[in-house]
Amino acid sequence: MEAIETSVKQHSIVSDFKEITKMGLSLSVVFSSIAGYLLGAETVSVKTLIFLALGGYFMVGASNAFNQIIEKDLDALMERTKNRPIPAGRMSVNTAFLIAAIFTILGIGVLYTINPQTAMFGAISIFLYTSVYTPLKTKTPLSVFVGAIPGAIPFMLGWVAATNDFGIEPGTLFAIQFFWQFPHFWAIGWFLYDDYKKGGFYMLPTGKRDRGTAVQTIMYTIWTVIMSLIPVFGFTGKLYLSPIAAVVVGGLGFVMIYYAFKLFKNMTSHAAKQLMLASVLYITLLQVVYVADKFLRHLWI
Repeated sequence: MEAIETSVKQHSIVSDFKEITKMGLSLSVVFSSIAGYLLGAETVSVKTLIFLALGGYFMVGASNAFNQIIEKDLDALMERTKNRPIPAGRMSVNTAFLIAAIFTILGIGVLYTINPQTAMFGAISIFLYTSVYTPLKTKTPLSVFVGAIPGAIPFMLGWVAATNDFGIEPGTLFAIQFFWQFPHFWAIGWFLYDDYKKGGFYMLPTGKRDRGTAVQTIMYTIWTVIMSLIPVFGFTGKLYLSPIAAVVVGGLGFVMIYYAFKLFKNMTSHAAKQLMLASVLYITLLQVVYVADKFLRHLWI
């Protein structure tokens, strides 16, 4: 009996740790960072990849832990978040703060061992997410604009980790993921509108699930696809996309645009969920295509 209780307790601690750091989200950020690194690196360093993955995980984990500390009272009001460790009473604020502080130090420290610029962008990401984006979420829909900045950093962070330089190439990677944030989060804000409303969060650009929000979602989806195709024209330095890869990316973009128009047509939570899933598929496969295209081109050369 004691062994069972101990097992349950340990499972709860592990689960709460995963939830306070949002392990799933953190791993997706690590994926983006690694993709950016592979795009920028002339020679792949396994050591740098490991440090980038660890630093990225610590960075996002810290941001999420700070976010849940700040929003603990609001999280308790929403169905989606009321069972998080702090509002549910399974973790104290002091424990969460300790995790966030340790992750911040480890994240910036590990990224600094790669190069100072990588650490700087990591620190900017944590600051913007916790000190600007989080407080603004209950005040203005413009919070999504601010939140899109730290959300777009991981893809370009990998390139900076590989090159110790910020130029047109990482700037383009940043722009792609920056514009992508809007349809992605507005889709989430649409189908979680009622739950967000309980916590006082107004994430949609017009504050409502209306045609105005749907039109802006379409516009930013199109901008995302346009930004994703710019490297095929050779304007972005060492970041280049072959015509064949551009066709694939364009096809992925067409799917995402289709679901954005479907949201405009149907104006339903189901359509918003479909767009959200399409957006996740888009950014994931886009990064895979970019990396595969680079290495296949090098093989052919």
